[in-house]
This record gives sequence, structure tokens and C-alpha cells, in this order.
Amino acid sequence: MYWTLELASYLADAPWPATKDELIDYAIRTGAPLEVVENLQEIEDAEENFETILEIWPDYPSEEDYLWNEDEY
Repeated sequence: MYWTLELASYLADAPWPATKDELIDYAIRTGAPLEVVENLQEIEDAEENFETILEIWPDYPSEEDYLWNEDEY
């Protein structure tokens, strides 16, 4: 299983919290690449509810990861 920012971005608007099966269904319905579905299928905790994408891919960037001054924009 591997995640990239591009692959994980397909789940950014998923209906959180969600189970593994709900995320797989969402990925298929939204036309996400096959790699996204395969990565989701490899998750072991099938019954667990995931609250955010960070529980699936902890490296997913948040707004805190960007280093620009919001007051300038």
C-alpha cells in the first residue's frame, strides 16, 4: 500500500467519519483511480470508523503545514 498526495486527495471530500467499505464505495462512485481502491482494500481494520484521512495516511498535509502568511492574502 502506498499513498501519494494525488491519490489521497481523492478522499479529501469523503463523508467522514466512514468505514473502510464506505470509503471504497465513495472512491468507486467518484471515479478515483484503481490505486485508491486497492489501497483502501489493504486496510486491515475493516470495522473501524475512520474520522479523517489522517487516520489512513498520517502524512496528509493540513493547513498548518503551509508556511505562508494569511494576513498578506
